[in-house]
Amino acid sequence: MVQLNDPNNRGDFISDARQELAGMLQDGLSHPSTKPVLAWGAIGAVAAVVLPFVTIPVGLAAGAGYQFYKRVRPN
Repeated sequence: MVQLNDPNNRGDFISDARQELAGMLQDGLSHPSTKPVLAWGAIGAVAAVVLPFVTIPVGLAAGAGYQFYKRVRPN
């Protein structure tokens, strides 16, 4: 099995992201990536309330997407 955070194996981002998302969907809140991604989504939604040109769903998606990317590619 390929370790996602192994610096020796950069692999394909799409396959790594698909594997991470499948693990998150299968394990739910017990998966180590789920809570940080949800937390950053909430932070993005709160930031969208403050920023007049960003809607709440866009802020939520941006925050969750950023953290998901950083979980798949930490460097």
